[in-house]
Amino acid sequence: MLGRSPEDRDLTWVRICATLFPIELVKNKTVEDLAARVRPLLDDTAAVAAAVQRAAPDPRDLLDPEQRRGRADGYTQHVLYVEPDRSFSIVGLVWQPGQKTPVHDHVCWCVVAVVQGEEHETLYERRGGRLVPASTTCNGPGSVSACEPPGDIHRVSNAGDEVAISLHVYGADVEARGTSIRRCYEVAR
Repeated sequence: MLGRSPEDRDLTWVRICATLFPIELVKNKTVEDLAARVRPLLDDTAAVAAAVQRAAPDPRDLLDPEQRRGRADGYTQHVLYVEPDRSFSIVGLVWQPGQKTPVHDHVCWCVVAVVQGEEHETLYERRGGRLVPASTTCNGPGSVSACEPPGDIHRVSNAGDEVAISLHVYGADVEARGTSIRRCYEVAR
């Protein structure tokens, strides 16, 4: 390797290491299978929701033990899959007890399946120029719901005593955006 530039030597070393210590991208078969089910249904949110309901994934098949714990400082988002053409994403959200989102809406349609614990969702509507709670539901394991903008203003929380995990399918590239949230709202008390 004498007489070569430092960049060439570094590249050679990288090739040697890659040969001796190969790193494989581990694909999650559960998520890949769900992506294959969802892919032909993107124009029909109800059909996507039905496909997610039929898949009924186990949280252990979606996230590793460390990911399933979540973080104390806020709910945790794990991007599990992004379609190559960026038309949809599959995301795992982990909520420790007491964690919640701000009141918000989305940039795209969303299908949510609770796979562990309970998530409480409060939907909001506009009345007299203000946002007011319209309904609250408690969604347990196996619950699947869908929302589409406009009119998808809500807050989600884990009001239970255990970690809650939900699987979200978004009609957008959440990895590139960093979030599915379009806007957060202040709600008068």
